[in-house]
Amino acid sequence: MAGNAWFDVLDGDGAVMGSYFVGEVTVVDVEPSARGFGLVDLTVTLWCEDALPGAERAWDLVRTGHLNRTGMWHALAPEDRRAWLSVALWSHAYRRRGRPDAPAGHAFTLDGRYVVDKDSFSCAIGDAINGPGGYFGWNLDALNDCLGGRWGATAPFTLHWDSSAVARNRLDERVPGDREVVLFDLILEIFEGRGVSVILR
Repeated sequence: MAGNAWFDVLDGDGAVMGSYFVGEVTVVDVEPSARGFGLVDLTVTLWCEDALPGAERAWDLVRTGHLNRTGMWHALAPEDRRAWLSVALWSHAYRRRGRPDAPAGHAFTLDGRYVVDKDSFSCAIGDAINGPGGYFGWNLDALNDCLGGRWGATAPFTLHWDSSAVARNRLDERVPGDREVVLFDLILEIFEGRGVSVILR
């Protein structure tokens, strides 16, 4: 029983692209490694809340440099968008490699044509702020946190929301809370509260 550990996802050069905290790591097999003398290959069982089924495809795109166009998530099934967002989050630092946030006053464009739910909105805003497969929150609390800086953009900035009417019609679920509000309107309130000027087009 190895207990808890960090599981690193490596690129082709051995650099860490992202890491997952894993628990209940139990070694079930050990054999000498073909990678070099003194190394062993372990087969383990483990528990990991953050490594989602379907994330392998996105990690492979990051590793091979093929995550290179916005909207690559459009064809994903709804259940796979969450895995896409998890890779966007855990690979964020690796992909940005110390690049600073866009300066305050910058303008971004969000493509609303494929925004059909919370996860697709998160994919679209990640693309808009940080480019293909970018991360800018994977729920509303995380969006609010990202608007505080160090995630690719510095408020205040301008967001041009293209096809916003399409997104408004689809983001019509009521969000429970102190007052009932529609998801689309709540997103606009979060942006406004952080000094983001949203231009609906």
